[in-house]
Amino acid sequence: MHVTLDIPAFEIERAGWRDVWAIWRLARLALGYDACDPITLLMMSLAPRACWLKAAADDTLVGFVAGEKSDHQGHAWIAMLAVHPHYQGRGIGTALLLAAEHALQAPCVRLTVRLSNARAIALYHRCGYRWIDTYRCYYHDGEDGLLMEKRM
Repeated sequence: MHVTLDIPAFEIERAGWRDVWAIWRLARLALGYDACDPITLLMMSLAPRACWLKAAADDTLVGFVAGEKSDHQGHAWIAMLAVHPHYQGRGIGTALLLAAEHALQAPCVRLTVRLSNARAIALYHRCGYRWIDTYRCYYHDGEDGLLMEKRM
């Protein structure tokens, strides 16, 4: 039996403040209560060290990553990675993460992920991230966050 999947190609490009509403809608679908509000997203987009990338398929926003270039300790951060639920499992998250790492050009990239988010944790492990610490009660509902790091 041969099965053909209709998976549209996607492109990754820079995102900015004009994309805030579309990113907010996507983040609410993908992240639920963990999604930042539009004002926070706008402020993030205007930060001097911001690195925002979006993935689009057929002119539809299907994924987004927000990063922050190196801090005074040499760590860059992935602040948010979201892929539309209908497009998950197609390599978009991996492509966004790797593109952000390339754009950040840092010797070390860190991120925080929910302890219960096994799918995201597996993605980060495949991309070379390792657990380095646990932030107790990190999320609004009291769930712990895993601090993960990748050395380039």
